[in-house]
Amino acid sequence: MFQPTGFADLAGRRVGIFGYGLEGRTAAARLDGVASSIVLVDDAPGERPGVLGSADGGLDALRTCEVVLKSPGIPRRRSDVLDLEAHGVTVTSALNLWLHDVDRARVVAITGTKGKSTTTALVTFFLHCLGEEALRLGNIGQPPYDATIDTSRGWLVLEVSSFQCVDIDVAPAVVVVTSLGADHLDWHGSLEQYQDDKLSLTRARGDHRTIVPDDATFHGLRDRLGGELIEVGADTTHLATALGLVGAHNDANVALALRATALITGRPVDDVARAVWTDASKFEPLRGRLTLVATESVGETTWRYVDDGLATSVLPAVAALEVFADEPVALIAGGFDRGVDYHPLAVAVAGRAARTLLLTMGDAGERIAGSLARLRPEIERVPVVTMEGAVDDARRRLVDGGVILLSPGAPSFDRYANWEERSDDFTRAVLERSRTWSLGGDSNP
Repeated sequence: MFQPTGFADLAGRRVGIFGYGLEGRTAAARLDGVASSIVLVDDAPGERPGVLGSADGGLDALRTCEVVLKSPGIPRRRSDVLDLEAHGVTVTSALNLWLHDVDRARVVAITGTKGKSTTTALVTFFLHCLGEEALRLGNIGQPPYDATIDTSRGWLVLEVSSFQCVDIDVAPAVVVVTSLGADHLDWHGSLEQYQDDKLSLTRARGDHRTIVPDDATFHGLRDRLGGELIEVGADTTHLATALGLVGAHNDANVALALRATALITGRPVDDVARAVWTDASKFEPLRGRLTLVATESVGETTWRYVDDGLATSVLPAVAALEVFADEPVALIAGGFDRGVDYHPLAVAVAGRAARTLLLTMGDAGERIAGSLARLRPEIERVPVVTMEGAVDDARRRLVDGGVILLSPGAPSFDRYANWEERSDDFTRAVLERSRTWSLGGDSNP
């Protein structure tokens, strides 16, 4: 079976693009003028010209290709993907081809159940603090194989999802795994398979170093980790606070980013940290990661509205609750149910001593509420239909002030196109409420 080792290997060949979202469109543009013909297929083609539906002749068309570039959202072990391989078609990804093409000594790849977006942003910022040229790419930036992006120089900091890890067979110079829990079980099939797929990036071919937290989770996974292993303890200097990051988990993210930056630049960690301390106030924390949307004050009572919409899995939602452990919290959680175990989130809510109420959305919200009901039935559980209703209900019930926290612990696909749209809806609902606040109120959007 033909195995391409870069985009140039597709010259003059018939290539399929399976999944025509952002990644698929970018891959098609990269192949324009390279492949002899391109077949575009999507599960939901809509009215897009030239895009075939997978159930309407698209799969038959893909079988006529020599290579199919699969978009990350299509499960690697889906029956139609396996069928293509059974017909002799090579299935890979545009990201994998890009990694074959690029100078991997300049690439840092960051993955993890939680913390990968923040750590990707941190490594990029830390490199800039050192005066180094660096691009932030991947899930929170742009596909690195976008023909409009110049990746020929500088450091390339790449966020990699579990969907993408499974299709990568060559390793960058440094791989960082920030954390490992349960996520995307509907895509991977099981917790064990999810973890194995996520860690497969560390086992890809080529000399590389793998950086992980020095904690019990990763101690128990050493036999599944590849590369030269480096275990890093959490930062204790409060650099995360200086960077505007909240929560103990960010002390670990900062430490991982410091070590990764030091490794690729060949500088001592302390030198990197000093440069970062100098410019720490310039760092802009990611939107949707414990972002303060507004503050409302009535007399001495205060409500803070916090957007943690990037928390689309259980672990970051639990971490968000830990940040506000001593404050009253109205948690807005739930969304699309992808079959993961929501019990740890219910346990985190049940274990809180401060006043807590749970407002739930979607099928995932129902499951979270059901788990909580079995643990502590006295905690208020309120199903809501709209984000506006969730914000209004939370504010009405949290009479003595506190934090109204969007930290869903689940994806948004049941109601929104992506997490950004859900966060935007939360922000909109909060700011619309702000128009009704008393003259003595204080809004800090």
